[in-house]
Amino acid sequence: MDEILEYENLVYSVAMKFRTLAEVEDLKQVGYIGLAKAYKNYKEGGPCKFSTYAYTYILGEILSFIRGNKVLKINKEMQSLYQKIIQAKDILGQKLMREVTNVEVSCFLGVDENLVNEAILANQFVKSLDYTLNEEDDNKKVELYDTVSFEENGYSAEILDLKMAIQHLPREEQQLIYERYYNDLTQKEVSEKLNTSQVQVSRKEAKILKKLESKLAA
Repeated sequence: MDEILEYENLVYSVAMKFRTLAEVEDLKQVGYIGLAKAYKNYKEGGPCKFSTYAYTYILGEILSFIRGNKVLKINKEMQSLYQKIIQAKDILGQKLMREVTNVEVSCFLGVDENLVNEAILANQFVKSLDYTLNEEDDNKKVELYDTVSFEENGYSAEILDLKMAIQHLPREEQQLIYERYYNDLTQKEVSEKLNTSQVQVSRKEAKILKKLESKLAA
């Protein structure tokens, strides 16, 4: 049991990702179940370290709990922020004549980008749980979450770790990564947008990628 409790922070970090969807204490208790299952099934010398292995179990248990909770609610602050985000995207989209990034919305609203990402994630996830699809063949209603795995929704351990690592970068580095890999801009286009040289963008990008690689390997 003592060995399992060493990973208490891991359970807490996963639970906190979904704190807008359920009580953190409830999520933690469910997460401990996943941790115990991981400990029982893990084999030493396997292809991955225990923390990576346990992450998947913890996440799976928490998502199963959320899926089974039919009274999901988002707090009023997140609901209000989400509506502001939608309005901001509409205003900025009309001005810029393109799809705007979360970084730009964050700057426009004067809100931390992590909160913007969290509000969007919470609302999209709740919508996906509530939404139903009609199957034409037998006219049966199927829950959306039964047709799409959480890995495909961007909830795999690797993707969540990468998102968290990016969110902990300084704002300038975050923007460079978002422009390069989310908006698919070339280094030249990024240099023009950030008012710097292409050489500087190339050097900074290489340093940021090494930094992310180091964080993910830790």
